[in-house]
Parts: sequence; C-alpha cells; structure tokens
Amino acid sequence: MVLLGLAVLTLAPWQARAGTATSSAVSDIPNKVHHELAMLPWYGVFDSVGFQVNGTEVTLTGQVTSQHGVTKDDAEHFVNSVPGVTKVINNIEVLPPSPFDDQIRRAEYRAVFSKGDLGRYTMGAIPQVHIIVKGGHVTLEGTVMNDMDKNIAGIAANTVPGVFSVENDLRIG
Repeated sequence: MVLLGLAVLTLAPWQARAGTATSSAVSDIPNKVHHELAMLPWYGVFDSVGFQVNGTEVTLTGQVTSQHGVTKDDAEHFVNSVPGVTKVINNIEVLPPSPFDDQIRRAEYRAVFSKGDLGRYTMGAIPQVHIIVKGGHVTLEGTVMNDMDKNIAGIAANTVPGVFSVENDLRIG
C-alpha cells in the first residue's frame, strides 16, 4: 500500500508539468503560426493572409494572387506543421488571373509607394502594406506608423485610373 501511495505522489507533479507544457504550447500557437506565415516563399505585397486561433484550431483568411493557389496551399501546409495545431481551416481566396487587375496592381504600387516616405513600408521580407485588387476594387491592408501615412496611402490609391473603389483598411501600429 505504501508503494502505491508513493507512485501516485511521484506521478502527480509530472502530470502537472505536462499539463502546463501543453497549455504553454497551445498559448504559443499564434506566435508560431505568425512566424510560419511570415516565412511563406511567395507571399508579397499583393497578397494578404490572416489567421484566427481557437484553441488548437487555426482558420486562415485573406486573398492571394499566386497561380494555382501555391501560397494558399503552402500556408495550410506550414501552419499544419506547427506543434499543437490539430486542425487548419483554409479560407484563403485565390484571386482569379486578370490582366486588368494586374495592371491596376502595378499602377497602385507605383502610386502608393512613390508618395512621401511610404516606400519604407516595402522594406523587409514581408511588406507592411498590402494592395489587394479584385475585379478593379482595391483594398489597402497592413500597418503604418501614423494617420498621415494612412491618409497619404489612401489618397494615392484613389488617383489610379480605372479603379472602381478603394477601401483603406490600414491600421496604425
């Protein structure tokens, strides 16, 4: 009887630590998912990928321009490899190929990033500002440093001919 009591006492602290480690791994999922998405090889200024974490389940959202959904599939694959993730729901939309939208993308890039100091937002592996074009409609997403940069980007995006609408969803951060 005494041995059984010692065995239970010996296991109890180990079980508590294992539970804490699992809880810690689950709480670290958002950081690891963010890292994996930042490392996507074809992720660029004309793509926008976001995610939500619910426990061990990750939902991917956004739009990408990659042909055949390479970025979409890569995102799902890399996020699935994150320790602790048990399910990935991939709601990333692959934007249809469109010469009209490609022309707008190029014009928006030139218009937005040639204004003021906005070119600094293209630095680094992943640009801080993303230009999403779908059917002639433009959405600016990402993070800028202040209201002035957000406003300049929105005004510049509205100067491109042939654009049906511009939605400025830039955040200050």
